[in-house]
Amino acid sequence: MRWLVTGAGGLLGHEVTAALAAEGADAVGLDRRALDVTYPDALAAAFARHRPGLVVNCAAYTAVEAAETDAERAFRVNAEGPRHLADLCARHGARLLHLSTDYVFPGDADSPYPEDHPTAPLNVYGRSKRAGERAVLDLLPDQGAVVRTAWLHGEHGPSFVRTMTERARGHEPVDVVADLVGQPTWAADVARSLLALGHTPGANGVFHATNAGRASWYDLAREVFRLVGADPDRVRPVPATTFGGRASRPRYTVLGHDRWREAGIPAPRPWREALAEALGRLS
Repeated sequence: MRWLVTGAGGLLGHEVTAALAAEGADAVGLDRRALDVTYPDALAAAFARHRPGLVVNCAAYTAVEAAETDAERAFRVNAEGPRHLADLCARHGARLLHLSTDYVFPGDADSPYPEDHPTAPLNVYGRSKRAGERAVLDLLPDQGAVVRTAWLHGEHGPSFVRTMTERARGHEPVDVVADLVGQPTWAADVARSLLALGHTPGANGVFHATNAGRASWYDLAREVFRLVGADPDRVRPVPATTFGGRASRPRYTVLGHDRWREAGIPAPRPWREALAEALGRLS
């Protein structure tokens, strides 16, 4: 089976293509310059050339603030792109693993959101991602999976964790949001989960690929400082309103992981364990 990875130049796409290469899979990774998912003709040509049996869609518009004034572009990438991909997968008999986000939820919960919880996004980015989810699940009920992830960090590309490691080298205090709670997630762990999902026939529907546990951005920053040998007390808690912004952000987006166990795939490990390993690679 040949794998095709879209958005292969991004933080997660890079990890997925690297994981596939490590296991010797027949795989093709295409970044945005090689394949723009908003162009149906380009997608059709890619399918004709590579004939994938499984597609991992890591292509996404992820600029939450910019999406508020660039909704058309956000929906082209996050909604229409997945729809084109799902239509092609249906016609060619291929499976599709489509990456989505915790931002499809409103953040009004106090316990982890299960995979089947109703969605109600608060901002344009979340609404565009929800539209992509619906397209995949509607067009590929037996061959598609929506894989929601969040708070990604990794070796390639910018991330909050990388920024905090850089700030930890200084001496000044760092103000970090303490009233938004989610799950810091290592992109390499998500890649491993995606490969396991791809190797499991019939594993379709919605899955949550986030590291286990919960943390605020403040908690995460303090743990980064601690692990790199800096003083965690230099991190100061502030409310999200400190930094303003157009986009409304969900207060709580901790996700549940029951579908992995149902599919016979190990559930994601705790975020602190994954972070420690990730920082070892960064250093």
